[in-house]
Amino acid sequence: MREKFLELFAPAYPKDIYIIQLDNGGCHQALDLSLPENVILRFQPPHCPELNPIERLWSEIKKVLKWEWFTNLDELTLGVKNALQNLNQTLTASVTGWQFLIEVLAVAGI
Repeated sequence: MREKFLELFAPAYPKDIYIIQLDNGGCHQALDLSLPENVILRFQPPHCPELNPIERLWSEIKKVLKWEWFTNLDELTLGVKNALQNLNQTLTASVTGWQFLIEVLAVAGI
């Protein structure tokens, strides 16, 4: 499943470099994974969710949903989908675009 995602995702945006940050959980480990050239996997230390930029993005989504009452999974899914669609690029960049990631890329020559 993961490799199929990468096979479809990477060629769709061939001129861009993508960093996928993973939390070192068992579900994020594969013995034989072929990575496209424009995808970089970055593993964070165990038990450190605060180092993952997506956690900050989820925090913004939770602000939108915190007073909502969902009676079933379909309603919750729709609520999350709407919250994601209403995020603007500036907010997303501000909570996920950490300077240290940019510096790592610069050092790597990317």
